[in-house]
Amino acid sequence: MSEKIKAYGTEAADKDLQQMEIERRAILENDVKIDILYCGVCHSDIHAAKNDWGNANYPLVPGHEIVGKVIEVGTDVKNYKEGDLVGVGCMVDSCKECGACEDDLEQFCEKGMVGTYNGKDKHSGDRTFGGYSTSIVVREEFVLKVPTNLDTKAVAPLLCAGITTFSPLNHWKIKKGDKVGIIGLGGLGHMGIKFASAMGAETYMITTSEGKAEDAKKLGADDVIISKNKDEMKKHAGSFDFLLNTVPVKHDINPYLQILKRDSTMVMVGAIEPLEPMNGGNLIMGRKRVAGSLIGGIKETQEMLDFCGEHNITSEIEMIDMQDINKAFERVTNNDVKYRFVIDMKTLKEA
Repeated sequence: MSEKIKAYGTEAADKDLQQMEIERRAILENDVKIDILYCGVCHSDIHAAKNDWGNANYPLVPGHEIVGKVIEVGTDVKNYKEGDLVGVGCMVDSCKECGACEDDLEQFCEKGMVGTYNGKDKHSGDRTFGGYSTSIVVREEFVLKVPTNLDTKAVAPLLCAGITTFSPLNHWKIKKGDKVGIIGLGGLGHMGIKFASAMGAETYMITTSEGKAEDAKKLGADDVIISKNKDEMKKHAGSFDFLLNTVPVKHDINPYLQILKRDSTMVMVGAIEPLEPMNGGNLIMGRKRVAGSLIGGIKETQEMLDFCGEHNITSEIEMIDMQDINKAFERVTNNDVKYRFVIDMKTLKEA
């Protein structure tokens, strides 16, 4: 039988999030039921709740950076048992048959991956509800093992911010000796610095804000470049092996292309919107590339978590109660968090 549980969601784009009751499907043979301990707050949660992308279905319960404990498993589940510490990221299903899925790239499923929230549950036919809730039921193949040596609450943002930055660094094979620039120091950028540094790269934080230099170095950056300083940027012209651009809004990418080496790549992971016009000469003169990247497949997300366990990497977080989520949304919008909010789900269970 399905189960009614507590959650926090919104009924419309112009309404605050509030406590509500949602229904979770009864577990099927290959399902895992998870008691949610912590859930990260991603900027995507705000875009979805406010219908900024025009595809929201209400009521909408956000949350796709989920860490919890297994409380029940289906009869055919092989890899998880009650009590296991697990995670769930941005997707909970895909067709598992197309070329992308066969290549372990479920995020690019040709039939459309099923988002952890605001997607269509293939089994119940209802919409999916996210991690701002007390529990979740997920197909076994989309559940991830969380290293137990890490600070559990600070693991939650790895399920989106972590994999979003790890995947391009991993795909473009960043290694010791590479000169890597992370553009923008926020929820994504701070993880980019940690990963690039752990991979052995000479890591630079590239930011418009001089006030972020000290933080960047604490996170592992070897040096900081203030992108508004043209002389400083000119000093690094044609010298970067790789740039990871985490800026979440429309901006001018031309200055960054000028600091890339010949045959090198800048990967966009932040701005899902039109950018300022790009001068084609910045690509042609040096055979440079601009690419994009979206989270990572389940196999790579597990690799990322294992890498974090090995290198003791977690997110820098600020804990909040579920009841403070609307205030947290405001602060994220105003860039007033270092560097990721995480909700203690105990505060919802006890409400």
